[in-house]
Amino acid sequence: MAIANQNLKYLRKLRGWTQEEFAQKIGIKRSLVGAYDEERAEPNYDVLETVSDLFKVSIDDLLRKDLSETKGSYLAKRRQLKMMAETNVIHFVPVKAAAGYLNGYADPEFLDELNTFTLPMLSGGTYRAFEIVGDSMLPTPSGSVIVGEKVHNLDDVKNNNAYIILSKSEGVVYKRVLKSNRSKNKLTLVSDNPTYQPYTVNAEDVLEFWSAQMVLSRVNQQQRWDVTNLASLVTNLQDQVNNLKKKMN
Repeated sequence: MAIANQNLKYLRKLRGWTQEEFAQKIGIKRSLVGAYDEERAEPNYDVLETVSDLFKVSIDDLLRKDLSETKGSYLAKRRQLKMMAETNVIHFVPVKAAAGYLNGYADPEFLDELNTFTLPMLSGGTYRAFEIVGDSMLPTPSGSVIVGEKVHNLDDVKNNNAYIILSKSEGVVYKRVLKSNRSKNKLTLVSDNPTYQPYTVNAEDVLEFWSAQMVLSRVNQQQRWDVTNLASLVTNLQDQVNNLKKKMN
């Protein structure tokens, strides 16, 4: 039955579905899909029949053929198209996956479980999208999705620019970064909302930097500011940044 397990996993990934999404499609629990993937359980006839109808593949093929090696078939063509589309694919890290991302950020198997999408205006780099919560980066509202471009070197991080930062101590956060002239191993993370105090992290604890390129949010979530409040917030933020620069220099 191992062939059937492999075929179910192959078909799921062919569509780009997570285990949870696949489980919903075929009417079983996510944990059971995980058991199929790891060959700790065998799919029963009802599951095979559902998958057969869903993918237009015979039950006999599910049980006997390695579908990933089927040449010239519908499945092979779908796989080829998917791989072509993955050139500029953006993996999406929702809040519920943020904790696991700390351990799985470099694991292809973990990343393969994430939903993906593409944006035509982005090309030529490596991008990832992160859902943020809280009001520390207002006026960017809680629930927004930040699309970031991978920054491979700390030297390429620019002062006062916004980044998604993955660190051992803080996990995934969205902040502005200030580098210290006195101590290169210290980074100050600053919120756009001045009611939140800046804090420092050790540079060696940072695992990834993603330079914020786009903010995706619902129209009804966008904050509206009057001129007086906005001017006050900008002034407070500028004072905060200037004081930090004085301390760092």
